[in-house]
Amino acid sequence: MSFPRKVFEFLKEASIAHAKWDMEVSTSIIKNRKKLLILALLCLPILAVSFAGAADMIGGKHAYAPSFYTTQIFLVSIAVGLAAGLITGCIGAGGGFIITPALMAAGVKGILAVGTDLFHIFAKAIMGTTVHKKLGNVSGKLAVAFLVGSIGGTFIGGAINKGLYDKNPLLSDMFISVVYVLLLGFLGFYALFDFFAASRAGGGGDAHGGASGTTRLASNLQNMKVPPMITFDEDLVPGGKRISGWVVAAGGCIVGILAAVMGVGGGFVTFPMFVYIFGVSSMTTVGTDILQIIFTAGAGAIAQYAIYGFVFYTLAMGMLLGSLLGIQVGALTTKVVKGIHIRGFYAISIIAGFINRAASLPKKLVEMEYLSWSPSLCSNIEFVGNIVFWVVVAIFGIWVLGKFFGNVGKLRQEA
Repeated sequence: MSFPRKVFEFLKEASIAHAKWDMEVSTSIIKNRKKLLILALLCLPILAVSFAGAADMIGGKHAYAPSFYTTQIFLVSIAVGLAAGLITGCIGAGGGFIITPALMAAGVKGILAVGTDLFHIFAKAIMGTTVHKKLGNVSGKLAVAFLVGSIGGTFIGGAINKGLYDKNPLLSDMFISVVYVLLLGFLGFYALFDFFAASRAGGGGDAHGGASGTTRLASNLQNMKVPPMITFDEDLVPGGKRISGWVVAAGGCIVGILAAVMGVGGGFVTFPMFVYIFGVSSMTTVGTDILQIIFTAGAGAIAQYAIYGFVFYTLAMGMLLGSLLGIQVGALTTKVVKGIHIRGFYAISIIAGFINRAASLPKKLVEMEYLSWSPSLCSNIEFVGNIVFWVVVAIFGIWVLGKFFGNVGKLRQEA
C-alpha cells in the first residue's frame, strides 16, 4: 500500500472513530431527561436575550468575547450543527470537519470558529460522556503520559493561533483555511477515488469503510527502550506490552496541536494513533480516548480560547442543539439507504469544504498585499466557494431528511 493511501486510511479511521464517540455521547444526552433539562436551562438565557432584545448580555458587541449576538446567527449555528450531525450520523465520519469551515463561511473569524467548535465539543463531552462505564479499560499510565503531551500541545496550537491573530487577523484566518484546505483536499479526493473504485466494483458495502490490521511501526516503537517505559494491556497479553512514555507524550502533543489549531477535538486522531501506531488494544483505547477528549478539548477551549474571549457561547449552544438532532436522524437513515451512496456523499461533502476554504484564500492574499488580483474577482471567487459549499450541504441535508421522513413507517417497524 502506498504512503498516501496509508495516510488516507489513517485519516478515515480517525474520522470514523470520532464519529462513533460523537454518536455515543449524543445518544447519552438524548436519552437522559436530566441532561436534556440542563441543556434547556443553558439555552434559556440565549432565548431570553433574543426576545428581550438585550443582545449585549451574552456574546454581545460590548461583551468580552469579540462577537455580536443576533437571533439569525443563533439559527445559523443550529443549522451548522444539524448539518454536521446529519453527516456524522449518516456517514459515520467527517461531520466535525465541516463545522469550522461552515462557521467561517458564515462570517465568523477563524480563531473564534476554532475556539467555539472546541468549546462545543468540550460541552458535549461533559454532558454526555459515559466514561464511568469504561474506566476499567483505561490504562492510567498511558492516559497520564498522553494527556501531558496533549495538554502541552493545546498550549502550542493555541499560541500559534493567538500569535498569528495578534499579528494580523487576516493571517490567522488564512492559516486556519490553509490547514483545512490541505486536510480536506487530501481526504476528500482520496475518498472520491475510493468511492469510484467501490462503484466500479459494484459494492454497496459498509458505508463507513475502515481499515483493518496494524502496522510494523507499532512493533518498532514498542522495541524502543527509552525510559520511562509504560506497561499496558496486561489483561490481554502475558506480561503486557511496553512502550516509552516519551513516544506516547509526543503523540499526545501532536493531537493537542491539531485540536487547538483546527478546533476538531483530539478524538478524531487518537483512536487510530493508539491502535495502529502505539499498538494498544481497542478495549484500552476506547476508555483512554474518551478521557483525553474531555481534558484536551477542555484545556484547549478554556485555557487557550475562552479566557481570551475567543469562544462564541451562543453559537456553541446552537451547534450542540442541532448536532444532537442531526446525529439521531442521520444514524437512523443509514438503515434505509445504500452504503455506496453514503460514501459518495461523504466524499462530496468533504470536497465542498475544501472548495469553500480554497476559494477564500485569494481574497485574503489580496488584502494582505501578497497577490495583485482584482478585489472584485477575489470576492466573486469567495462567493462561488460559499455557494458551492452551502448548496452541497443543503442538498445532502434535504436528501437525508427526505429519506428519513419517507421511511418513518419502516423505521418504526424496525424499532
